[in-house]
Amino acid sequence: MTTLRVAAVDLGATSGRVMAARVGPGHLSLKEVHRFPNGGVPVGGSLFWDVLGIHREVLAGVAEVARTGELHGIGIDSWAVDYGLLDRDGELLGNPYSHRDPRTRDVPELVAKTVSVQEQYAVNGLQQLPFTTVFQLVAARGTAALESAHTLLLLPDLLGYWLTGEVGAERTNASTTGLLDVGTGEWSSELASRLQLPWSILPPLRDAGSVIGPLRAGVAADLGLSPDVPVVAVGSHDTASAVVAVPADADTSFGYISSGTWSLVGLELDAPVLTEEAREADFTNEGGVDGTVRFLKNVMGLWVLSECLRAWRDRGTPATDLASLLADASTAAPLRTVVDINHPSLLGPGSATDPMPERVVRLARDAGEPLPQTPGEITRCILDSLALAYRRHLRAAVRLAGRDLEVVHVVGGGSHNHLLCQLTADALGVPVLAGPGEAAALGNALVQARALGADLPDLAAMRALVRETHDVRRHDPRPGLDWDAADRRVGQERPG
Repeated sequence: MTTLRVAAVDLGATSGRVMAARVGPGHLSLKEVHRFPNGGVPVGGSLFWDVLGIHREVLAGVAEVARTGELHGIGIDSWAVDYGLLDRDGELLGNPYSHRDPRTRDVPELVAKTVSVQEQYAVNGLQQLPFTTVFQLVAARGTAALESAHTLLLLPDLLGYWLTGEVGAERTNASTTGLLDVGTGEWSSELASRLQLPWSILPPLRDAGSVIGPLRAGVAADLGLSPDVPVVAVGSHDTASAVVAVPADADTSFGYISSGTWSLVGLELDAPVLTEEAREADFTNEGGVDGTVRFLKNVMGLWVLSECLRAWRDRGTPATDLASLLADASTAAPLRTVVDINHPSLLGPGSATDPMPERVVRLARDAGEPLPQTPGEITRCILDSLALAYRRHLRAAVRLAGRDLEVVHVVGGGSHNHLLCQLTADALGVPVLAGPGEAAALGNALVQARALGADLPDLAAMRALVRETHDVRRHDPRPGLDWDAADRRVGQERPG
């Protein structure tokens, strides 16, 4: 096998990057060639994505990869659930909403009056999250955009459409919409019809590892590429790509935490868990690469800390860079203050009148917890609360799935947060292996390489190559803290 060079486009809710990846025998490497900020754009009380700006940055990044060497393929992954609508001419009908837009806040309760939560779970296997695509579409019923729509494309598929002209929905991301039947792997037109949604707008499904198509001639010319360069459908939900690159041994019972703006906490299974107990615990069954199931919980993640950082930076608060905050947090009293890190009040962006640090303090006050006074104490509260949520949800996952837990792999940007990884090991009582940090881009590149002919027949082979080429940091659990008591203090945080 020759070494392949591909562009791995990895889009996050706060930043995007385009990586030049090389994949060959005993070789797997990434080089970041382009990074750009991302975020919701508030307009008229709503929150949107600047998807044309994202497309521009993707083109700039791919062009830079092409400028610096031969390019064999392009793959795009991003966050889940958000979408664009196309008219019958294939033109975009307005800016896509951000999942953090408040319009869906009460929609799950409205939907449950038509289709019970038990019926929904039996079809889609998803936890009840107000921003799931199906709830966004119900919120859009009666709007001109939805009534005019001919095709719905999730964001990675929309960007792929602009590159190739081909429409479709990659299954790992489609599984997050609430409209994919987790049992059949096909769209549930019945569920869409019961909710008075135009199911005909749902595009054909495709699997991770399939070739979407070659570049449009005009796009290829603008990028300085041959039109034969293919765009590959990777695990287009970034967590699906990240789980591909979890450097787990096939003989080890592992859990994973894909840690970034969101934390996706769970297990990789061969089949969904659709029991009533799993539904009541609010666990989700999302599609993984090669027909696997990601049985997991969505946890708020490092979003809360990043929004605190933004607020302190805007105020000019001294010593509130991340390194200083983590140093202060490491010496703060452990488990002094813990809060419900998944509380709905932490979902939206902070503002000048309601900044994130004050929201955390308010949660502590409402829960009767000692109030964190300094940025370091607030940071420790966030990290302790995250570790506690990881502990609770991973323990529930192994119980619901009938699995053991020998080790937890933390991948993504949060794997660089050594304090959080250590607290996670302490909380769970099992070793935590942290890294690689760019797991989503690595998984993206690995799936592309296999589609282009690399000898990587299965997930085990891909993960073996990650282990061979990337180091991880081991955190062994330390005794001494009463995590059970802290869990009882959080109490009725969430089912499960």
